[in-house]
Amino acid sequence: MAASLVAGAALTKVTYPNNATSKVEMYIYVPDKVIANPPLVVVIHSCQSTAQSYSRNSKIPWLKGSDNKGYITVWPSSPHSGTCWDVSSRASLKNGGGGDSQAISNMILYAIDKYKVDAKRVFVTGGSSGGMMSNVLAATYPQLISAVSLYSGVPAGCFMSSSGGVAAWNNSCSGGQSKATPEAWGNVVRNMFPGYDGPRPRMQIWHGSADGTIAPANYQEQIKQWTNVFGVSQTPTISIKNFPEKNYQTDNYGDHLQGIYATGVGHSVPSNLTASEQWFGL
Repeated sequence: MAASLVAGAALTKVTYPNNATSKVEMYIYVPDKVIANPPLVVVIHSCQSTAQSYSRNSKIPWLKGSDNKGYITVWPSSPHSGTCWDVSSRASLKNGGGGDSQAISNMILYAIDKYKVDAKRVFVTGGSSGGMMSNVLAATYPQLISAVSLYSGVPAGCFMSSSGGVAAWNNSCSGGQSKATPEAWGNVVRNMFPGYDGPRPRMQIWHGSADGTIAPANYQEQIKQWTNVFGVSQTPTISIKNFPEKNYQTDNYGDHLQGIYATGVGHSVPSNLTASEQWFGL
């Protein structure tokens, strides 16, 4: 009886079928009371973090959400020095290219099969470098993902390295100097999965006005990118001040894109479990 009292859900390393060149480690959290055909949330850590440390971060409350609502969470762990995600190499910026994005897609497919995850309710979230990878996944594997809620990232492809470097830092992009037309940004997304004409994940994009690591200009570049992908206007259909928190503004661009700009908030915007879960329909 004592042993049974100690037993309980824990973050557990998973051996998964991975045909990618990138050898991302994967961890999974299955709550004690998992619902039937559970949704899946993929939680992607920032630089200088790991799956384990990110899961323990008080500003990253997805284990609590999993316990409360019975969905499963997957926590990828970067294999690169400094643990930033590879959002720069051709391998990761292309569907089937063999990079980090493909490794994560392999884990999603494994979770759908092994844990009977509802394939229509797969969601992705992440902060900073994890937010960047969330954008990349939305572009490279849109057929696997229903919705994304990303914090303090950059447009998909913004960190692209001319030399093809893996997990290379891009000062121009992080500093907010990488700007393009909406069509050009949209083409970056479309070129990551040429010929794909299926549904795209619903996108929720968060950024802080006082971000000194990933310049706030990246917020508008992301809005430009995804409004073009979805074929909607850059003028919000609805704007709500002081929501979901004071000094935050939520702008909706139709049903598939939402931007949330946090005045006075630095890097990275803390995860808002309630708002992200609502965006996912959890």
